[in-house]
Amino acid sequence: MADIAIKPNTQIDLLNTTIDQPLVAGEPSYHMVTESVCRIVEDKPTKLWFALLAVTSSVMMVLFVMLGYLVATGIGVWGNNIPVAWAWDITNFVWWIGIGHAGTLISAILFLLRQRWRTAINRAAEAMTLFAVACAAIYPVFHTGRPWRAVYWLLPYPNTMQMWLNFRSPLEWDVFAVSTYGTVSLLFWYVGLLPDLATIRDRATGLRKQIYGFFSLGWRGSAHHWKHYELAYMVLAGLSTPLVLSVHSIVSFDFAVSILPGWHTTIFPPYFVAGAVFSGFGMVLTLLIITRKALNIEHLITLKHIDYMCKVMLATSMIVGYSYATEYFIAWYGAVNGEQFAFFNRLTGPFWWATWSMIFCNVVAPLPLWWASVRSNIAVVFVITIFVNIGMWFERFVIISISLHRDFLPSSWDYFRPTYVDVLTYIGSIGLFLTLYLMFIKFVPMIAIAEVKGAIAQDIEKGAHH
Repeated sequence: MADIAIKPNTQIDLLNTTIDQPLVAGEPSYHMVTESVCRIVEDKPTKLWFALLAVTSSVMMVLFVMLGYLVATGIGVWGNNIPVAWAWDITNFVWWIGIGHAGTLISAILFLLRQRWRTAINRAAEAMTLFAVACAAIYPVFHTGRPWRAVYWLLPYPNTMQMWLNFRSPLEWDVFAVSTYGTVSLLFWYVGLLPDLATIRDRATGLRKQIYGFFSLGWRGSAHHWKHYELAYMVLAGLSTPLVLSVHSIVSFDFAVSILPGWHTTIFPPYFVAGAVFSGFGMVLTLLIITRKALNIEHLITLKHIDYMCKVMLATSMIVGYSYATEYFIAWYGAVNGEQFAFFNRLTGPFWWATWSMIFCNVVAPLPLWWASVRSNIAVVFVITIFVNIGMWFERFVIISISLHRDFLPSSWDYFRPTYVDVLTYIGSIGLFLTLYLMFIKFVPMIAIAEVKGAIAQDIEKGAHH
């Protein structure tokens, strides 16, 4: 075999090529990290921030107006029909829950695996988890048609009539899974904030000092405090890790336990979890790419962080693509007429455009991430994340609406068309999410100062050993 000559300066552009960037760029120091993060909270809001907040708040108000109109008029203002009883509302619920997966994955699982690259992005990802769960919870509550009775219908408490919920229903499992996930994620996020809130408190004066002092719970940074902090953080990470896998698995049971073709499949739990991580990382990357540029923190959220997140997106994209292929293979191999028709209808039926958009955005669009040169190109990565966000919404729409619109009775077939209330409610939920995110980056340290300093200390220690 002839020898293959390689030029000395030629870069081998493979998946395992990591961007040659440190986790903290420049000449990192503890003081630099503190100043870079604290100035975002301490400086007066810019005109751009106020303008963005005005836009997102206005969009958020559309959500509340539409929900008020829904309660006053009835759930018939949505485009749901027979047989498409679940449509945009449940599609958006599953989409938002999926977006909330990246935060807990980055914070809990990567923390337990001692992955130091999570330190600069975990705080923002955790916040996005909470905001996404808040947006998701809106839809099933209002889908019942009488949200003021949600507690009576959804939560298991004894009453004078001795009526209990149907604990065998996966919809009831959702209540336990999502509420537990949201509670543990909130505690995990807040516990991680304590050292940084104390840092802001010590630098503030007047009312700001009192407010941040109240929320920092008397943190003084003593060895005693750090001992209990690390124990609590480890316990919450351990609790959060199974929740990452269980929450979207239970959401998938809403469909998998049915007998409807296209839903009744055992591949749904891992398929949904991989899709949730995929969409969650897509949204985190979309917002962090904008945020790091707007706030001048590119030295803290570096190309190395983006490179690792792109690799996770690429891996989950391949799992999602494999799941698509498995669904169609099982439908063909099983030779069940109803199942074969359901998947043939997805590809060639009235909603063919949604199915092919899903395949392109989730399977084809992320393929350039195999090349390190693409993963280091911020503009291209940003465009790919937009495709991912769109494609994962289409995936949920394909699974829910297209599987329903042609059921076992041809006489009841119908075409789903969203109403303006559907569309405006969804747009309003995005406004709520972005408004909460803008408030977060202004009033809360969006980067874990203490954890980034710990990563710098480890780098210094390794350098000393060498």
